Amino acid sequence: MIQSSSAEIPSYSIWSLPEQERPRERLHQFGAETLSTTELIAILLGSGTRGQPVLQLAHQILVRFGSIQSLSEATIAELCQIKGLGTAKAIQLKAAFNLGIRLSKQVLSPKYRVEHPVHAYNLVKEALSMEKREIFIVLLLDTKGCVIAQEIVSIGTLSETLIHPREVFYPAIRHKAASLILVHNHPSGDPTPSKEDYEITKMLVSAGNLMNIPVQDHLIVGESSYTSLRQQGFDFVNILG
Repeated sequence: MIQSSSAEIPSYSIWSLPEQERPRERLHQFGAETLSTTELIAILLGSGTRGQPVLQLAHQILVRFGSIQSLSEATIAELCQIKGLGTAKAIQLKAAFNLGIRLSKQVLSPKYRVEHPVHAYNLVKEALSMEKREIFIVLLLDTKGCVIAQEIVSIGTLSETLIHPREVFYPAIRHKAASLILVHNHPSGDPTPSKEDYEITKMLVSAGNLMNIPVQDHLIVGESSYTSLRQQGFDFVNILG
């Protein structure tokens, strides 16, 4: 949680700083990690308003939402409630945060090996356990069972998502995956597989067998736990195409 008093709000203009002390110049010379969160947001905003320097605006944004997490979840309308932050700047912030969220979901260790369903669960639980929509993800594996990539292939509603084999296997073909693991969440928090979960698994396993890209497992993620269909005894081999 960010705490601050009014005395801490920067009231000076970036242009009043020596050139070597300005956020953009410091980022260019020393790297983004040397800048404060306020300075990084100020760079995204680009400029402030008359009587409100960009550093002050950036600081007020952080104070308004209390944390980077809350700021990243703010809607365009909520951002625009801040004086001096118009629609264009709000969209810039929203786009930047969303890119960061997407990156955090996709950056994987190239040697992360899935030898047990819990290994797959650990990759996706942070992104899916509290998600309010049903998200369908594929984990793409190489011949040694190491994760090549993970991709969202469908985003649904509070209760269901529509999925087709072409959305599932297109990234598998593109990444030349040897096999894959299916993952989706239940926004209700209960990871118990539904009848539809079994039906979609049968369809995708059959398609994978025809394409010689076998489906290794299907994980259903709940609020604090998961269910592995393989552990439940689902036959991922003997399904006719």
